[in-house]
Amino acid sequence: MGNKIGATAARAGAALSAVIIATAMAGCGLVAEQTGPTASGGTSAGPGTGQPAATPTPAPTPTPTPTPGAGPACPTLRCTSVLVTGDMLVHTQLWQQAQEDAAAAGKSGLDFTPLLEGQRRYIQASDLAICHQETPVAGPDGPFSAYPSFNVPPQIITASKAVGYQACTTASNHTIDRSTDGLLRTLDALDAAGLKHTGSYRTEAESQGILIMQTPAARIAIIQGTYGLNGLSPEYPWQVDMLDAPTMIAKAVRARELGADIVLGAMHAGDEYASVANAQQQEVAHALVDSGQFTMIYGHHTHSVLPIENYKGTWIVYGLGNGVTELSPWYVVNNEGLLVRAQFSQDASGKWAASDLAWAPSVIVRDPYRWCSVASDAPQGVCATPEADAATRLRTATVVESMGAATAGAHELLITKEP
Repeated sequence: MGNKIGATAARAGAALSAVIIATAMAGCGLVAEQTGPTASGGTSAGPGTGQPAATPTPAPTPTPTPTPGAGPACPTLRCTSVLVTGDMLVHTQLWQQAQEDAAAAGKSGLDFTPLLEGQRRYIQASDLAICHQETPVAGPDGPFSAYPSFNVPPQIITASKAVGYQACTTASNHTIDRSTDGLLRTLDALDAAGLKHTGSYRTEAESQGILIMQTPAARIAIIQGTYGLNGLSPEYPWQVDMLDAPTMIAKAVRARELGADIVLGAMHAGDEYASVANAQQQEVAHALVDSGQFTMIYGHHTHSVLPIENYKGTWIVYGLGNGVTELSPWYVVNNEGLLVRAQFSQDASGKWAASDLAWAPSVIVRDPYRWCSVASDAPQGVCATPEADAATRLRTATVVESMGAATAGAHELLITKEP
């Protein structure tokens, strides 16, 4: 949501330090990649024995540990899966619903977990789940505000953690709606909830770091940028990552140097309520892929589902729509979203690439407000009505597949059909 503004070409600079924001393994439920055994040398005869030294025993060749990961059957020895969703965009109706849900459970305050509950089953079938916290948060008791200058309840962050997200991106056109104070509150709330984050920063040193998450099989870097800030200027130029291909590529190179196996590029860009990717989205996404440093590109911001493209063997998910939002009476696409799970597999040479790309269409319903999957297997039952759900599914599939995604192998995610 927010005003439509032109693409911003802010350059954050190509020189990046070797700082890494490492994942706290216990905090996000991920385990470290296993390594091969340490080589041990042979023995030699003691001095004065008159015997020649024994030939050292060669170190055994490390055998990779089979790690199939969560999700579909792994076609190689090692796989890992990543789930991404669109904007967490909280409006007044949603925090009113959260208050009602908390009261119904005999709790005070706000509880957004029932709103997000439908996503849990998909998240559990992935190794890493990443959300996008689009707006700054207020204190737990407010005051809260929605569009055009957001200051939303921080309980949306605790609910995101509760349903299984492990990290969130934070660079958007609304990141500095509440200036530096709002930015800091948001990062503090993410830290308090145990969610890793990237896209906005407290310090310049922190901005030069790279978020790398460890799954059982791989190290996954997340690099993000936003097209603009709704005409606002950050207090410091390093506070928010901007959408700039050279800067993002430089970070990706550094991520590889730091040991990242997989690098994800997240773009906050596009034309609101569109069904096609605009020129900026395509140019930046293609530049990132052409660099050879990125394993997948995905995006949010338009509040509508956009196509999926397989460009030179790399998946680009141009727009995930909304993760959550209020119902719009004017733009039906605003009420729809896309959940995408990508499986990556490691080949014999050690290179990682996508081996499966699956998507599930979703819709927001009211009375009560809930995120609901309208995938063909109807994991939550009927969302709105059978006819409306079918229309959402068809509309989403038509857009998603408009750039050849189905031909390239992308398919609907039927969570109830998986083992």
